Amino acid sequence: MMKDKLSSLPLQPGCYLMKDNQGEIIYIGKAKKLKSRLNQYFSGAHEGKTQKMVSRVDDFDFFVTNTEKEALVLEINLIKQYRPRYNIMFMDDKSYPFIKITSDAYPRLIVVRDRTKDKKAKYFGPFTDTSAAHDTVKLLNDLYPIRKCKTMPKKVCLYYHIGQCLGPCQFDVPKELYSVMIDEIGRFLKGDNKAQLNRLHKEMDEAIRVLAYEKAAKIRDTIRSIEHISQKQQVQFGERMQQDVFAYAISKNILSITGFFVRDGKLIQKTSIVQPTIETANDAFASYLIQFYSDLPKPKELLVPQDVDVELLSEILNVSVVAPQRGDKFKLVEMAQHNAKEQLLLKFKMIEKSEMFGDVATNQLSELLKLTDLSRIELFDNSHISGSFLVAGMVVFTDGKPNRSAYRRYRLSGGNNDVGSMKEVLYRRLVRMLKEESERPDLIIVDGGLPQLSAAREIIEALHLDVPYIALAKDTKHNTDSILLQSGEEVKLLPGEPLTMFLSTMQDEVHRFAVTYHRLLRQKASTRSILDEIEGIGEKRKKELLKHFGTLKAIKEADETELIAVVGRPTAMAVLQFFRDLKEGEQV
Repeated sequence: MMKDKLSSLPLQPGCYLMKDNQGEIIYIGKAKKLKSRLNQYFSGAHEGKTQKMVSRVDDFDFFVTNTEKEALVLEINLIKQYRPRYNIMFMDDKSYPFIKITSDAYPRLIVVRDRTKDKKAKYFGPFTDTSAAHDTVKLLNDLYPIRKCKTMPKKVCLYYHIGQCLGPCQFDVPKELYSVMIDEIGRFLKGDNKAQLNRLHKEMDEAIRVLAYEKAAKIRDTIRSIEHISQKQQVQFGERMQQDVFAYAISKNILSITGFFVRDGKLIQKTSIVQPTIETANDAFASYLIQFYSDLPKPKELLVPQDVDVELLSEILNVSVVAPQRGDKFKLVEMAQHNAKEQLLLKFKMIEKSEMFGDVATNQLSELLKLTDLSRIELFDNSHISGSFLVAGMVVFTDGKPNRSAYRRYRLSGGNNDVGSMKEVLYRRLVRMLKEESERPDLIIVDGGLPQLSAAREIIEALHLDVPYIALAKDTKHNTDSILLQSGEEVKLLPGEPLTMFLSTMQDEVHRFAVTYHRLLRQKASTRSILDEIEGIGEKRKKELLKHFGTLKAIKEADETELIAVVGRPTAMAVLQFFRDLKEGEQV
């Protein structure tokens, strides 16, 4: 039935809805050509990040659209409606707050989320940090004696008596005076705090002059509050720049997106999300931007990385979407990308440092492999460059945490043969374990897919050991996406799951450990000198000679007196004789 349905699909753009055996929609996607895209899912090999979803698909439905743009918009609407488990809902139907200057005769300053009720009002934002919006309003209400009450009372209230309101409810407050305050507040919310800071510095200086130190201290604290709230506004990019800037980073199927909001040339806001995804980074990024601007005001210009389809986004969002290649705009996108990468690294570090992270992951692995105890896990990896300085590393995780004192490194004898190298390191590790009757691993993991799994099987069976072993495999984008069991059966990993993150962490650790040893050997080899061949020259004398003369050529050309002054007569004579013999040998 599925095969007949696939063969009947049209070669047109549209959306597809994947369903499980209960009829529940588990994933929604878009395609330029429905037939081609859906047939890719159900024939041949798949990337690891989609395999988990595909394995659960029992049926599918689809919508045909006229254009790819329509397909993308429909995809977003369907995702919002059905909320499939394998799709990302970035916005979760939330709306960001704005700071509103009301359109009343005597305006108020409040935090709102709906911009449609009072179109005559002025709005500033959106604020991705709700607390920052409320803190800003509180600060400005403290700084300016503007109206605070929602409904104008007949008589002045407490705010008037404490000097935080001019009392327009009872007194005739000049509109010009009020307008000046509202204008200053507007400039502040656009990133210009000069008026507030200049006035406060003058007031603080005057308070100090008349010895009103308590008042001066309060003003100083207010200045610090303004500087703290405005600290994101210190990065300057040019007077006329009015953009939103978004970029992304992805690793281990975890997507990080960072956005900047630049107004009047100042970076005033930042937003970030980090979530697992089974979609391509480009598709997920476009989906995020469309969701983001579905309920929020659009910028005059949207800056994105160069690998984004700017024409499609421009058409859907109806704004100017630019992928800059140089200049200040390019620097902004670069900075957003850097921040996205940092958010991703922070996410990984937080996961790895979580006390429950290793426990949850090892429990998942125990259930998968049907093993009762996984206290000690050993992971092996090789490192070499064209067969030179072939090394291997073994890292040990005990109770889900790295046990660095148990790490081991190996200098291998084989050539440029990964499988042979894995056999050698496993043989050496396991034979030594048998001889010394040392602690046995509860699980051996080899990095490198089916060939390395076969290498582990050969050595473990040859030694007649009953030690469980598995291999890790990666997808085409070098993300860990599956486990190979002893039987050779492949088990796909789900992006963002503790087990997936745990195994990736182990891989990164063993790779780092092996590569560090490899670099150490290369460094030692590169620092060997012809001076090491001179009898009586040790590391100390070699350093003295090189420090004084600078180069090997200068040492060769030095006379007896110069050499004696540095290393003494016996060593100086040995150096002179060595280079004399070397020269004669070259002539022969």
